[in-house]
Amino acid sequence: MSEKQLSTDCVPQVECSSWFAVQTKPRHEKKVSVELSEKGLQSFLPVQRQRRQWSDRQKWIDLPLFSNYVFVRLAAGMEPRTRVLRTLGVVRFAGATGHGTPIPEEQIDSLQAIVSQRIPLAPHSYINVGEKVRICGGALEGLEGLLVAIKDDRRLVVSVDLIQRSVAIQLEGFEVERV
Repeated sequence: MSEKQLSTDCVPQVECSSWFAVQTKPRHEKKVSVELSEKGLQSFLPVQRQRRQWSDRQKWIDLPLFSNYVFVRLAAGMEPRTRVLRTLGVVRFAGATGHGTPIPEEQIDSLQAIVSQRIPLAPHSYINVGEKVRICGGALEGLEGLLVAIKDDRRLVVSVDLIQRSVAIQLEGFEVERV
C-alpha cells in the first residue's frame, strides 16, 4: 500500500463508525438492543427508571426513553446494515430513504452521560429553537443543550435531531454558560 492509501484508511473501528437510530416495532426496544449486542454490534437504549403501582405491589422498572427507537453504532458498508435489518423487531433505519442518517456523536454522548449519571429526566417535546447552553462544572460538565423554562424551573433539553425526540433535565445546582 502507498503512504497516501494508509493515511486515508480508518485505523480504529470507532473512527470509521457512526451512530444511527433504528425504528423498532412497538415494545420491542429491549429485545432489539439485546439481539444487536449478541450480534456483536454496539447498541444504546436510553431508559428512564419509573415506579409502577400494581394492585398488590410497587416496582421500579426501566422504560425506553424514546419509544420505538434504539441507537446502533455501525461501520461503513452494507453488511452491518443488513445484520441490523435482519434483527427481529427492527422496522427500518430512521432517516433519508430508509438508509439511515448518521447522528452526531455529541448527541449520543450527551444522552449517555445523562443516563449513566442517573440524573432525573423526563421526555420533552422536540425543540429546534432556543438558546444553546453548556453546563459548567459537576458530573455533566461540557454537556450542551437548549435552555428552557417550564413554570419557573430551568431545564436543559438535549435533542436527537434525526428522530425529533428530546429529554429535559433540571438544572438546579448546575451552572450554565452561553455557547
